[in-house]
Amino acid sequence: MKMMSEGRLEFIEQVKQRTKALALNVIRFTQQLPKTMEADVIKRQLLKSATSVAANYRAACRARSGAEFHAKASIVIEEADETLFWLELLAESDITTEARIADLKKEATEILAIMATARKNSRR
Repeated sequence: MKMMSEGRLEFIEQVKQRTKALALNVIRFTQQLPKTMEADVIKRQLLKSATSVAANYRAACRARSGAEFHAKASIVIEEADETLFWLELLAESDITTEARIADLKKEATEILAIMATARKNSRR
């Protein structure tokens, strides 16, 4: 069994915390959205994708093989990208402002980049 370095374990834990924080921040953000039919539909989708980022990253950390990690990392990437889509839709439909979603978009984009690199490196 391959041992992980302390730095790698710390990095994995930091990403776990970041994905969970993204989910929590999206939950808090959606609680402030207007109570309209359109906002409710997008809110549900956003909540599903953002919470899935965190849940699937945790699952990727427990992967039993490289192939399983690759598959779970791919789901995290898809869900982070979907989170970005719903955030963009909220701003472009004037349900919220770009300023209110800027930090969420930045974090989702960074997580997406981290996971794309991790998935690419897992093929080695």
